[in-house]
Amino acid sequence: MRILITGGGTGGHVFPAVAVADALRRAEPEVELLFIGGAGGFEARAAVQAGIPFRAIPARGLLGSRWLSRPAILWTTLRGILASLSIMRRFQPDVLFATGGYVSGAVAVAGWLLRRPLVLHEQNSIPGLTNRLLSRIAREVHLNTPAARVHFPRRDHLRLSGNPIRRTVLQGEAARGEQLFRLERGRRTVLVLGGSQGARSINRAAVGAIERLAGRRDLQFLLQTGPRDQRWAQQQLRGVDLPVAVRAFIDEMGDAYSVADLVVARAGAMTLAEITARGKAAILIPFPYATHNHQESNARWLVEAGAAVMILDRALDGETLAAQIAKLIDTPRKLREMSHHALRLARPSAAEKIAAALLRAVPGSAAQEPAGERGSSGREGRPAPAEGEARGRPRRSPGAAKNHR
Repeated sequence: MRILITGGGTGGHVFPAVAVADALRRAEPEVELLFIGGAGGFEARAAVQAGIPFRAIPARGLLGSRWLSRPAILWTTLRGILASLSIMRRFQPDVLFATGGYVSGAVAVAGWLLRRPLVLHEQNSIPGLTNRLLSRIAREVHLNTPAARVHFPRRDHLRLSGNPIRRTVLQGEAARGEQLFRLERGRRTVLVLGGSQGARSINRAAVGAIERLAGRRDLQFLLQTGPRDQRWAQQQLRGVDLPVAVRAFIDEMGDAYSVADLVVARAGAMTLAEITARGKAAILIPFPYATHNHQESNARWLVEAGAAVMILDRALDGETLAAQIAKLIDTPRKLREMSHHALRLARPSAAEKIAAALLRAVPGSAAQEPAGERGSSGREGRPAPAEGEARGRPRRSPGAAKNHR
């Protein structure tokens, strides 16, 4: 059994794919996986760390580009489709899993040409252009939030599964986190995250807030800056009267969440899935230039549930952030209530649900869709077969996938 995974650009697209890959390996130890992503993208590092063979194809985004550059982008997309076809003819996947990002468009089209079933996952409450287009040829589309349903042209194949989370995020320990990040026991810890690429406005506001809160004996900070701002933040905070750990990127997110009492972060879907799964109160600062402003829509989902407060990026500065942090830290009951509301939104078994859907999608599979998974779009019944699935598929020649590595 061979499953091809694609998606990329940011951690929000990549980490769900890695989480599902892990769930697939646990459910079907003999499964063969291959990850296709963009050359030089974030996904290459994540796939290698997860032990998934990786292949790169040419890829560029279309949305927001200038008209003069679009012929070049379309040419790059065509090259990506041709490269994907070449890879797939060697690997011979049984099913494709795509998590969005422009690289997944070329891969999914190649899979459609080869009549391979496609399963999608959409992380955001406002879906990206690639997933909206690909949903027309997909067997199933798994959603993170109910709000995304209205944006898809078809509803019969939608499934509300949540956002897949890496097991390592769920398995942290506070004591290990304190030791790893050199934090002090007994202080309230504020975890500041700027996303997988870092966020300059959050970094600057966080540094300003830390300077204003210096001297408090009940606080400490763990700050993920991204590689661009790490040295600057360390220099700005040198000598500040407050324990502060500054990291470019935190690989040990399970331990980071375990030690945190409050999280300050963007409102990417992956971050929100992790925050809710770990039951953390949050201050959310949506990225103002996200496609269709989907991060603000994501954030409102938690705010309306009582799990978070929101500061718009245009209103963000050190003084505002410091005041909001102090207000929450000084109200332990409020933090506990927000934590409780966050846990109520969590769907920690999303990776296992999607892995099961992928195994069911394999042609010839005897697996059946659990009754509880049907009709999450408001209609009963199984999803329609992917394009070409009902007509069968070419037989795999012996040894056809031997050289994919």
